[in-house]
Amino acid sequence: MAESFAFEIAAKVLEKLGSAAYERISLAWGVREEFEKLKLTLAVIGAVVLDAEQQQACSQELSLWLQRFKDACYDVEDLIDEFEIQELRRQVLERSTGSKVRHFFFGSNPLAFRFMMGNKIKKANEMLDEIAANKAKFHLTPKHETNVIHRERETYSFVKTSSVIGRDEAKQHLVNFLMDPTDGEDIPVLPIVGIGGIGKTTLAQLVFNEESVKSHFELRIWVCVTEDFDVKQLMIKIIKSANGRESKDMNKEELHKALQDCLNGKRFFMVLDDVWNEDKKKWSELKDLLGGGAQGSRIIVTTRSRKVATITGTIPPYDLEHLSYENCLSLFLKLAFKEGEEKQHDNLVRIGEGIVQKCKGVALAVKTLGSLLCSTRVQHDWELVRDSELWKLKQEENDILPALKLSYDHLPWYLKQCFAFCSVFPKDFELNPLYLISLWTANGFLQSPYENEEPKDIGNRYIQELLSRSFFQQVEDKIFTFTFKMHDLVHDLALSVAQNEVNPCNHYSTGNVRHLRFDLSKQDASQLANNLNRLQSLFLSDKEGKADSESLIAEVISRSKHLRVLGMSKCSFEQLPNNIRYLKQLRYLSLVDNGNIKRLPNSICNLQSLQTLDLGGCRGIEELPKDIRYLISLRELRVTTKQTRLQENGISCLTSLRILSFFECENLENLFEDIQNLTALRELYIYECHNLVSLPQGLKYLPTFENLSILNCEKLDLTMEELELEKEEGGSLRKLRIGGVPKLESLPRWILLGSTQTLQHLCIRKLENLCTLPTWFQHFTSLQNLYIINCPKLSCLSEGMQHLTALKRLRIGGCPKLNKRCIEETGEDWPKIAHVPDFLLW
Repeated sequence: MAESFAFEIAAKVLEKLGSAAYERISLAWGVREEFEKLKLTLAVIGAVVLDAEQQQACSQELSLWLQRFKDACYDVEDLIDEFEIQELRRQVLERSTGSKVRHFFFGSNPLAFRFMMGNKIKKANEMLDEIAANKAKFHLTPKHETNVIHRERETYSFVKTSSVIGRDEAKQHLVNFLMDPTDGEDIPVLPIVGIGGIGKTTLAQLVFNEESVKSHFELRIWVCVTEDFDVKQLMIKIIKSANGRESKDMNKEELHKALQDCLNGKRFFMVLDDVWNEDKKKWSELKDLLGGGAQGSRIIVTTRSRKVATITGTIPPYDLEHLSYENCLSLFLKLAFKEGEEKQHDNLVRIGEGIVQKCKGVALAVKTLGSLLCSTRVQHDWELVRDSELWKLKQEENDILPALKLSYDHLPWYLKQCFAFCSVFPKDFELNPLYLISLWTANGFLQSPYENEEPKDIGNRYIQELLSRSFFQQVEDKIFTFTFKMHDLVHDLALSVAQNEVNPCNHYSTGNVRHLRFDLSKQDASQLANNLNRLQSLFLSDKEGKADSESLIAEVISRSKHLRVLGMSKCSFEQLPNNIRYLKQLRYLSLVDNGNIKRLPNSICNLQSLQTLDLGGCRGIEELPKDIRYLISLRELRVTTKQTRLQENGISCLTSLRILSFFECENLENLFEDIQNLTALRELYIYECHNLVSLPQGLKYLPTFENLSILNCEKLDLTMEELELEKEEGGSLRKLRIGGVPKLESLPRWILLGSTQTLQHLCIRKLENLCTLPTWFQHFTSLQNLYIINCPKLSCLSEGMQHLTALKRLRIGGCPKLNKRCIEETGEDWPKIAHVPDFLLW
């Protein structure tokens, strides 16, 4: 089932060559004619690539031809990148003067560069000419993306609880088990058993969020279990689910104590989702750790394996049956049509009935195809799905569902590579949009018809489309973002279509792997192949500090000249090698949670293509590189540093920055005052900066500033003299979160200045001295979500809140005085918020 991705890569390269930016570059370097020839040959070959991909399974020679064309496209992309890198270096040199800077960017002689690139373009054209000549022997026919179903109207992003159909009896069975007053010596464990995609997790979620279950248990814990069933990691997950605390740095003894503190004397309900472990000893070890709960505690396990059910269960397992045809059809129609719309499309309903029959009662198959077809009313699109040859394939129990492959085949080309790339993450890995979009951007996957569209906006659009097609499932809805992951079967699909491109395992297979994840604590570095030159993404980890990381990384860098992404989270090296400067195409570099590294080599500032630099959790860093201002492409910067003050002419010179984060900067007292120079800044996050005393006033002058989040900054003073306030218009703030700032007694008007028409999300929490909401609060007419949590002195809502007609969600909790005034119907402040459709008080 592996895809070649030749069509996707060719389309991406052609789009680059045809952009206005590369038109300017080709003119500036006098290579327009050569670029035009590249474009023409690529287009000629690309026209028949879809046909070649469909026929390659029958011809090894054709498959090799496709591989050669794909490699040539990657080479052309590397070639294009070199022009972009040279252009970026020229911009740095124009901004600076002096031989010191010119020495810093060695090898930037324009004449030598033009001569070298002329030879490279000539070789690329010769290679493509040869590939084009060889295509004649395969008798290929030009084809277009005829099977793609495009989104023609607004679609659902997520499937809600109301879309769960046909599980009432199963739900009641589980609720009865949870409420049963009889107890034995051990905590009762009920396994839910069923094939992949049938709805085990959905059923468990349904019960987990049932109101009667919520009120019955003091503690509810949800844990997604990985395939290796690491007991230490499971303890960390249980603690986090129970009380929200991270405990990654604890040893097993400390974890055991923390776990007992969570569970002791409490009646808890725990779901262990997606268990594969068939080792009874591992299960017994975990079970023994959970023995501190009160009478009435319960555990539900979901699994595909009957052997797992036998090992874990204290009572007979619940076998989850296939959905009935009637329930499947109801679910399909609910997803494929808006309410009542199916009555207008009898022809499509008849075709849908045939599709549902082929799904054989598997909920994921029904959901995937219903989500796919909700955007089209073209009869031919529906018939393509119903009549696909994929339904005829013989299916084993744990095979990928034909419905999933069908949905994949109907993705537009620009989404296929984005989806397949996600197989580089382990199963059950929780993603957030910001992280994934940064990786997609670094690899050049994001395509837009608009030259100046922000990558974050393009990426969010892609994620929403993959969510709407059920390739992603939302896990948690957070205040500023959300997390999502792939169902196991969807992950299997992604891996199968990407197996020539992606390797998420702990071994490196030779060939054409472009994206690799390698755990140094589980595999010896010698298993990395000598030739890493094709790699574009490399994720290294070494949680146990087993490897000689520094020399290894230096060696890997010397063998991977075309890396776009280098992730080295939870490694333990003390120095980043100087040869990092040679990764000219590197766009993403993460050193997250490396506690040993003390400084970065200044040569890192040679990376003009670098767009994301993540130093979060690098608590040993003494100062940032002195020439950080030369990272002119940097769009996202996350900093942990021991510095008290940031150097002048540093971060404030990074005019491409969109996202800036300061995380656990324990000594930092002030940010740079000239923050108004960051005219593209959209988001600022400041977490756990305990000595920070003020924010720069220039924040209020940033034209594109949208998100501000401040958490746990004890010394921060956000007050400003009213005389310093200017006109209250022209602001752009959309999201504001402030918590753990004890000096704050009222909302900082200077931050909110001018944003009364734009602010949509506001979260204030753990503000122990906040006394009142200002009278001007009623002017936030665009406010949609409001969270007020753990503000004990806040005694009432401001007048005029009933005018906030856009307010859709309101959460108030841990505010004793305010809680009483907001009780439904009887509270004094209830009339102010009675219009809010989604209101929760606790």
